[in-house]
Amino acid sequence: MNFSDVNLFTEDYFPSGYANYTFDYEDALLCSQQEVRNFTRLFVPVAYSLICVFGLVGNVLVVMTFAFYKKARSMTDVYLLNMAIADILFVLTLPFWVVKHAAGTWIFSNATCKVMKGIYAVNFNCGMLLLACISMDRYVAIVQATKAFRLRSRTLPHSKAICLVVWLVSVLISSSTFTFSQKYPLQGGDVCEPKYDAVSDPIKWKLLMLGLELLFGFFIPLVFMIFCYMFIVKTLVQAQNSKRHKAIRVIIAVVLVFLACQIPHNMVLLVTAANLGRTNRSCHNEKLIGYARNITEVLAFLRCCLNPVLYAFIGQKFRNYFLKIMKELWCVRRKYKSQGFSCSRMYSETFISRQTSETVDNENASSFTM
Repeated sequence: MNFSDVNLFTEDYFPSGYANYTFDYEDALLCSQQEVRNFTRLFVPVAYSLICVFGLVGNVLVVMTFAFYKKARSMTDVYLLNMAIADILFVLTLPFWVVKHAAGTWIFSNATCKVMKGIYAVNFNCGMLLLACISMDRYVAIVQATKAFRLRSRTLPHSKAICLVVWLVSVLISSSTFTFSQKYPLQGGDVCEPKYDAVSDPIKWKLLMLGLELLFGFFIPLVFMIFCYMFIVKTLVQAQNSKRHKAIRVIIAVVLVFLACQIPHNMVLLVTAANLGRTNRSCHNEKLIGYARNITEVLAFLRCCLNPVLYAFIGQKFRNYFLKIMKELWCVRRKYKSQGFSCSRMYSETFISRQTSETVDNENASSFTM
C-alpha cells in the first residue's frame, strides 16, 4: 500500500500537535482514503467549474443591471449589489481549488495560498451576513410598513456604512484564515490549509475557527431569516393583496434554498468539530465524512449561483432591466452585421423607458416583488 494513500489522522484531524495524542498505529495504516481522493479529483473540479461559470455570469449580470439601469435606491438594492460583488470575488477563487483537487496537490505559492484562502473566507462570510441584512430590510419594509418610509429614508444614507461594517466584520472573523493558512507537505503532496504550529493548543484554535464559521456562516443568517420571514408571511397573509401568494412563494423558496444548501454542510462541520481530538474513530466513518464534506461543500457553494435568481431576477422590475440589457446587446450586434439597421430609435426608447422606470422606482424603491 502506498504510504501517501493512507490516512494517518494527521493534519486533517489533529492540526500540527497530533503527536501529543495516542492512537493505534496499525489501525490507522489500514484506513486508506484513496477511493475518497479518486472521487474528489473527479467530482470537485467539475462541480466547482460549473459553479464558477454560472455564479460568475449571474452575478456579473446583476452588477451590470445596477450599473446601467437599476440604480441602488433602496437598502435591499445596496445589499444585493454588495452580495453580487462578494459572490463574484468568491467564485473567482474556485479555479485555484479546481487545479488543486485535479492535481491532488497545491501547486501554487504559499502567498497565493494565504490570499486565496482569505478571499474565499471573507467573501463567503460577507455573503451570508448580507443575506441577514436583506431579511431585516424586507421585514422593515413590509411588517413595519407604516414606519418604513420614514425609517428607511433615514437609514438609506447609512446603507453604505452598514455594508462597510459587514465587510470589516467579515475580514475580522476571517483574519485567522489569512494568518494560519499556509502551504506545507502532507502525505506525499502539498496542501493549502490552516496550520496551528505557533499556538499552544491547536485543537482549541481549530474548534474556535469552526465555531466562528458556523456562527457567522449559518446560525446568525438563519435566525434573522426565520424571524423576519415568519413575520413577513404573517403580514402578507393578513393583507388584501392580489400578489401576496406570489410573494409568499418567493419567501418560502428563499428559506428552503438557504436551508437545503447550508444545513448539510454545517452538519458536517459540527461532526468534524465533535470528532476533533478523538482517537477511537472508525475508518468507515472517516471515509463517509470525507465524501460528505466534498458533496455538502459543493451544495453550499451553489448559493452563489442561486442568489441572483432568488434575490434579483425573480423580481419583475429587475427582469425588465435585464431584458433591456439583452436587447441593447442584440442591437449592437445587429448594427455591425447590417449597416441599414439603426439602433438610435431603440436607444431613444430605452432611454425614455429608463427614465420612466427610475421615476417609478423613486416612488417605491424595491428590487424584487414582495
